Amino acid sequence: MREQSLSFLRKLVQTSSPSGYEHVVAQRYRDYVQPFADAVSTDVHGNVTAVLNRTAEMKIMLAGHMDEIGFIIHYVDDNGLLFFSAIGGHDSVIPIGQTVWVYAQDGRVGGVVGRKAIHLMDPDELKQKPLLKELWIDIGAASRAEAEQVVSLGDVVTYQQDFQMLLGDRAVGRGFDNKAGLFIVAEALRLLAEEGGLNPSVGVYAVGTVQEEIGSRGAKTSAFAIEAQSGIAVDMEHAIDYPGVSKSEKGQLDLGKGPSVSSGANTNRAVFSLVKKAAEEEGIPYQVQVSPSATPTDAGALQLNRSGMATGLLGVPLRYMHTPGEVLSLTDVENCARLVAAYCRRITPETDFTPF
Repeated sequence: MREQSLSFLRKLVQTSSPSGYEHVVAQRYRDYVQPFADAVSTDVHGNVTAVLNRTAEMKIMLAGHMDEIGFIIHYVDDNGLLFFSAIGGHDSVIPIGQTVWVYAQDGRVGGVVGRKAIHLMDPDELKQKPLLKELWIDIGAASRAEAEQVVSLGDVVTYQQDFQMLLGDRAVGRGFDNKAGLFIVAEALRLLAEEGGLNPSVGVYAVGTVQEEIGSRGAKTSAFAIEAQSGIAVDMEHAIDYPGVSKSEKGQLDLGKGPSVSSGANTNRAVFSLVKKAAEEEGIPYQVQVSPSATPTDAGALQLNRSGMATGLLGVPLRYMHTPGEVLSLTDVENCARLVAAYCRRITPETDFTPF
């Protein structure tokens, strides 16, 4: 991966963006795409759209959501401990003992997620999975008054885990879901702008969407505004290449073997065929991921926009999703961006998206 691109991905991962609080990562996205986009805009919802060929009647919308899971402070007790609610989906065993950042008005405050020590639990408690309501954040305050000097109700929280390289091309970080997808959308637009090949009568709208983790809310509003004929959502997919997950039940998806191309009810058949053709002609490895029902990603919102959008869903295999230690292959990320760009180059004003 080129140095500037890797630096951008690292910045995205290290920037907090819980659903509804994406404004800082949105600025990073705007700054990156501004030099090569024809126009960049931000709507009232917070979605950021970068456009190539904005006067074209044939439009392709690319969606990569900017938000990540997190927490929000809803109560401070007399001992200065902070109680929180979940933003997005969490496994309640993950937060215990994790260091976190509380994003207060005057800057971030460090803390740790606490729970009763196992030595103080009775046998029945030891058998039970913890509930989020049984956890708290300790910022070191000795009283409510001391805590409220630095934090407020409504402050959001993320894990402190940052981007780190592992062996080979693999990396670990917090929020690859979906900072890597946002990165891919930006990189696809850059490849189209710098390398060419896009039909001048086709417009590409690369959108950093908000609030996907709580219902693809930004994808719904931005898709309505853009009115694209086709759309590609880019998100992370569960890698099925580690112990305890049945391939016969979930299918197979491996790190390092290429981006995933979704097949199922959410995927327009013409789009699916064009994506596969683009991958094969460009020599880009890919893996088919079957989605038997409605997808929880932005692809669902795109497909159901207005009278319907011809939609595809591309992904990157990801291990340990919705934890502070998500793992992926940077080569898969690069190949996904190449595949998105290759799809866009094959669209013309005459492209027929009728599925059958």
